[in-house]
Amino acid sequence: MRIIWFLFFGLLLATCTDRSYSPVVPSALDVGTPKTVFAATSRVKEADGSFAHRRSENLSLLELTVSIPPSHTPGSLDFAYANPNPHKEFTLAGREEFVSLDAFSQRLNQEIRKEGVPSRDVTIFVHGYNSTQTETAFRAAQLSHDIQLPGAMVIYSWPSRGKPFGYAYDYDSVLFGRDGLERVIRKIKATGVNNIFIVAHSIGSVLTMEMLRQADIREPGWADRNLSGVVLLSPDIDVDLFKSQMGSLRKVPQPFVVVVSEKDKALNISGRLRGNSDAQRLGNISSIEAVADLPINIVDTTAFAGDAQSSHLVAGTSPTLIAMLQSIRAMDDSFEADPSNLDFFLPQGADSTPDHAREIVLNKGGFTGDYDR
Repeated sequence: MRIIWFLFFGLLLATCTDRSYSPVVPSALDVGTPKTVFAATSRVKEADGSFAHRRSENLSLLELTVSIPPSHTPGSLDFAYANPNPHKEFTLAGREEFVSLDAFSQRLNQEIRKEGVPSRDVTIFVHGYNSTQTETAFRAAQLSHDIQLPGAMVIYSWPSRGKPFGYAYDYDSVLFGRDGLERVIRKIKATGVNNIFIVAHSIGSVLTMEMLRQADIREPGWADRNLSGVVLLSPDIDVDLFKSQMGSLRKVPQPFVVVVSEKDKALNISGRLRGNSDAQRLGNISSIEAVADLPINIVDTTAFAGDAQSSHLVAGTSPTLIAMLQSIRAMDDSFEADPSNLDFFLPQGADSTPDHAREIVLNKGGFTGDYDR
C-alpha cells in the first residue's frame, strides 16, 4: 500500500505540469548537437499545429530536429516545456510536416545516406504510456545517440493522453494504434530501405505485438518478411498474452529480443494493480521458464538498475551499461563470431532462428548466457 500511495501522490504532483506546449527553438542548434527524428503519428493535428492525444485515422509524417545539450551525459534525459535551456536540456529545434509520402521518402533516404549505413537501415521507436510526441522524440534522440541504434530514427507516435492518470485511455489507444503502425512499416518499406527494426518500450510493446499478430494473420509470414529485428524494452505485457501473440506468427523476426529487469518499479506496480500475486509482467520476469519454448533472446539488465535514471528503462538510462555496450562495440571484428555479441541487444540483421529462448545476463563484469538451454 505504501507503494500505491507513493505512486498516487507522485502522479498528483505530475498533473500540475503543463506538458502540452513544446516550443520550437531553432537557436538551440547554436549550442547543441542536432539529431533528426522522423515522426509518423496517428494523433490529430490541433489548431495550434501540435499533435496531442486525440486519435486520427490518418497518418501525419513529420521531421523533428532535436538539439542534444552539450552537458548531456549517457543515460540522462533532461528537458523542460515552456522555457527550455538548450545548454542543459533537450530542446525541439525544428519541426516540418511532409505534404506527401514522396517528400518523406526523399528526406528519409537523404538522412540514411548521411548516417553512412551501407545496408540502409531504419529503426522505428514505439513509445510507452504517458508520453507526448515531443517527449517521445527526445527519448528516441537520446537512445539513438547513446546506444547507437542502427540507421535513421523514426518514432511511431500513437495517441497517448500524456497524463499520469491516462492509463486506461492509453491502453485503448494502443489497440487503436495497431493499424497505424502497420501502415508506417508499409510506407517505410515502400521508400526502398533494406532493414526495418522495431524498438518498443513498455505498453508500446503491446501495440507492437498486436500489430504483428494481426498482420501475420492476414498475410502469414508478413512480420518476418518486413522486419529485420524486434527489441522489446521493459515490456508491460502479460506473459500468457505474449505467448499467444507469438503463437500467431508463422515465423518470428530475428533477432527478437526482450530486455528485462527484476527491479522494474513500474512493472511491479502494474502487476500488483492487476491482482498478480508475484507482480510479474514480461519485462520483469525472474525466470525464462515460462517462455523457454519461444525463439527469443531474454536480456537481463537487473544488475544495472541501481544507477539507471529510470528503473523502467535500464537499458537506455544506465550510464554504466551504456558504457559497457559502447566498449563492446569498439572491440575488434573477431568478437563478432561469438554468439553473445551485440546481436542479442541491438539487431544487426542476424538470420539464424533459435528454437528456444536464450538468456543473457548482463553484469558489471561482462555477461553470461545459457545458449543451449
